Amino acid sequence: MLHLMKYDVKVKLKNFNEIFWPLIFPLILATFFYISFGKADEADFETVPAAVVVSQEKDDAFLEFLNGVESDDSRLIQIKEMKEKDALKALKDKKVAGIYYAGETPSLTVGGVGIEESILQALLDSYGDAKTTMENIAADHPEGLGAAAAQLENYEELVTQVSLGGKTTDGNAASFYALIAMACLYGCFIGFGSAMTLQANLSALAARRCVTPTHKMKLILSEMVTAFGLHFINVVILILYLRYGLHMEFTGEMPKMLLVSFVGCMIGVSMGLFISSLGRMGEGVKVALILGVSMICSFLAGLMNGNVKDTVDRSFPIINRINPAALIADAFYCINVYDDPARYTRNLVTLVIMSAVLTIGSFLVVRRERYDSI
Repeated sequence: MLHLMKYDVKVKLKNFNEIFWPLIFPLILATFFYISFGKADEADFETVPAAVVVSQEKDDAFLEFLNGVESDDSRLIQIKEMKEKDALKALKDKKVAGIYYAGETPSLTVGGVGIEESILQALLDSYGDAKTTMENIAADHPEGLGAAAAQLENYEELVTQVSLGGKTTDGNAASFYALIAMACLYGCFIGFGSAMTLQANLSALAARRCVTPTHKMKLILSEMVTAFGLHFINVVILILYLRYGLHMEFTGEMPKMLLVSFVGCMIGVSMGLFISSLGRMGEGVKVALILGVSMICSFLAGLMNGNVKDTVDRSFPIINRINPAALIADAFYCINVYDDPARYTRNLVTLVIMSAVLTIGSFLVVRRERYDSI
């Protein structure tokens, strides 16, 4: 058995399709994904430009508050002092989202309704609440005024971004989970190569193997174990590259991720082996078929557009319940985004059942093949 597996590995490593598509292509695609939008969430999209108009009866405390918020590490706002005429022109030209009037009673003028305007209003409300609180403390408990001022200076951020389950996540994680799912399904190329070495009508190597006294079950088992093992290594390399090379945010437990990857590799290899074992279609037709099936599954799982998976889940949920790529991506979501052990287990069980059905079907087809002449 080990002797057969050693030569199976040598044959597969010399096959371009069994190295490029399952291993090299996903690494290249991951790099392009990272360059395109991998760290888009780190860009400074939240800085809100605003103008401030200072009147003669200015509120120094309000100006100090705005300067403190602007100089904070979060870079929530960018303030520029202007005359009222220039500020109104800038607001009309949408160069600023709002105008603060730092008079005796601070006020805000905005040109529309949106997230930026809401942030500016929230800051003004925050200052107003703090000012009212300080005035009440000064009137009722003047001895605690110093402690209250120190507490107010140590303000927290207005919004903390978290995901369901309390785990933070990259907003583009869906595309990378779908990428891993695609890489798992690309094990179909390794499964196709295995079928090429098991059926005498497909290759000269398969013809020579079929006339040997080695039991066909042993040939099939050695091919399956070798194919699963090699492809699992391919996917592990991809995950390690994403995690430590591109520094993607995988907050879940790595053993669970590896288990999903292993089951995903099984479904990919068994799918390729099953499709390649069917009928008497030519090699080119079978390659096109397994590539088409794997890419359609990956597309529905959100590889090209993250919204596709959500749309399918809402409109036709049964499709992604039997789509192996969607099940793999969803299992990664259960680990890294929302904590849902029941859904995670259901996805794994479904994948295992599908893989077992395809593997048994492949074995039955290959075992029953008989040839008039080899």
